[in-house]
Amino acid sequence: MKDQRIRGLAMSGLMAALVVLFTYFIKIPVPATGGYVHPGDGAIFYAALLCGPYAALIGGLGSMLADLLGGYFVYAAPTFVIKAAMGGIAGLLARRGHPLRNALAFSLGAAVMAAGYFLFEGVLYGWAAALAALGPNCLQGLAGVLIGLALGALPVEPMRR
Repeated sequence: MKDQRIRGLAMSGLMAALVVLFTYFIKIPVPATGGYVHPGDGAIFYAALLCGPYAALIGGLGSMLADLLGGYFVYAAPTFVIKAAMGGIAGLLARRGHPLRNALAFSLGAAVMAAGYFLFEGVLYGWAAALAALGPNCLQGLAGVLIGLALGALPVEPMRR
């Protein structure tokens, strides 16, 4: 039992680090919004497959740390909440070896992410700016779904739930 907890904690830490790396170091700037598109959501979806509902904490912390490192301080707290919701939903619904179920779980998580940022940016910057950012956020979500599905095909043993 103790070994399982230690393994789970180590796996969660590694997955959060992977989210930071995929979010902070691999990014495509979106000049129209001042933000960027990244494959970090794919790492969150991969964490959902390996760690289940713990992907909420993994996604929230990893993405928030990437925002803090990148200087996007105003986004840090909303990112934690939005990415935690995205990872938590995907982690509750996704299962290894079920690609269709995972595609639906990841798509739902990506939709939650896009809606969350749309609402946050609408309140902060106005609805026109939020609408301009919706396309890149949906593109990022789609890329995350595809990356998560591709990573899910790797032969890595998930944590016991």
